[in-house]
Amino acid sequence: MKPTRRLWAVAALGIFLAGVAVVTARPLFLGGAGLVGSWLVARQYRFYRTLAGTADALAVEQSVARTDVRTSDTVPVTLSARLAAPSPLAVAIEAGLPTAAAVDEPLSLSLDPSTSATTSAVDVAWPVAGRHRFDEPTVTATDGFFRETVSLGTAPAVTVEPRGPRTVHVGEGGDRVAMAYGEHEAGRLGSGIEPAELREYVPGDTADRIDWKATARLVTPHVREYEAETDRRTLLIVDHRASLATGRPDETELDYLRDVALATAASAHRLGDPVGLHTVGDEGITFRLEPTTTPAAYDRIRRRLLDLEPTTDPSTTEVGRANRGSRSRTRRTAGFTAADARSKRAGLGDDDDPFAATLRPFYATRDGYRERIDSDPLYGTVRTAHSGQSEGLWTILFTDDSRPAELRETVKLARANGNSVLVLLAPTVLYESDGLADVEAAYERYIEFEELRRDLAQMPRVIALEVGPRDRLSTILSDGRARARGELA
Repeated sequence: MKPTRRLWAVAALGIFLAGVAVVTARPLFLGGAGLVGSWLVARQYRFYRTLAGTADALAVEQSVARTDVRTSDTVPVTLSARLAAPSPLAVAIEAGLPTAAAVDEPLSLSLDPSTSATTSAVDVAWPVAGRHRFDEPTVTATDGFFRETVSLGTAPAVTVEPRGPRTVHVGEGGDRVAMAYGEHEAGRLGSGIEPAELREYVPGDTADRIDWKATARLVTPHVREYEAETDRRTLLIVDHRASLATGRPDETELDYLRDVALATAASAHRLGDPVGLHTVGDEGITFRLEPTTTPAAYDRIRRRLLDLEPTTDPSTTEVGRANRGSRSRTRRTAGFTAADARSKRAGLGDDDDPFAATLRPFYATRDGYRERIDSDPLYGTVRTAHSGQSEGLWTILFTDDSRPAELRETVKLARANGNSVLVLLAPTVLYESDGLADVEAAYERYIEFEELRRDLAQMPRVIALEVGPRDRLSTILSDGRARARGELA
């Protein structure tokens, strides 16, 4: 409770009267000072009681037209206040807009002693992605002598997603497929809702498992088995290395893959499946969360995906190039040393043996390939994620086609131990700014991508799909098919 200037003026009057009483030795002035002090105490008590009643009767609400928006979208925010009856206090209310909100003018309103309800609205822009929660509105009440500020009212939240692709294509060879993350089977019989098979009754089966319709039809007792359902442990591995920055602003490879990853995580969370996330930068793992079903974990996954930005390739810096050269020289030396050792163990002769000297480069090439795969961040992330994991992990890889050899080895590793893999692949040719300058060349590059996708899809327990802008893909395929028809004609 804070005094106003009017209160200080009245208090000064009381002090003045008390001073005059002392100087003139006249009790009458002292009595006047006492009356002023008593009035101030009574006024303060009255203000306190009135403020408590006003706060109890006041309903303040902040509301947003949409709670899910994209960056730079503008949506109306409304502030309303309502009293059961007019209050003798003058009430001013200021909205608790988040710091990330951008407005041309503040959102506020006031209730004078003759008003019991009022509403105000402004257009608010949201330039920063993330989840932003409002503060409670600030209510300031005064009777002219005292002033008090309290926080009162609703505090909604707004989720702002990055402005990204609008026409996301997920499919195979240009054909769109529904990437549904629905119910899934456990691969064994048990309790469930999907009928699996009918078998004869055997001792030990309980009576409630008997299918009485089938029993009446087949004369002898029969039991209906059902396909058991189970939770599917899902791990999203999202690549956000420098190559994923390819594309126009807000429509990069990472933007498209992020949209699909957000939808996949939301589906898994809705079905109650354990879902986890590993993100991969040019230096390795940048975020790690093992599969879990807790709402807080899903919120962390969503926030991390929204905050993802492409990392910087260390090989493009001066230090990175120097280190890469040093590592390359070390690997070449180590490769030839290993090749020499293997050639001797294989009985290919000593260093002077021409046959051994001929085969040694092939051993070195194989060693160099192995070194390159082992140092790949995506491969290393999958290896870390699957270390100690049992069968039944559903791994979903979000990456591009810039490293086909490393990707093949990564997928092979992810599907080990009977695990299943879904690869969501961004074709680089669909994202390059000048990728459609030569549509014929772009079509040939897309055919190369499609061969890679099919190679991956032919592996057991692997599904490989393309993710890209629908309009650019349609342009490439339409031109390629038109030229094919022309050649046939």
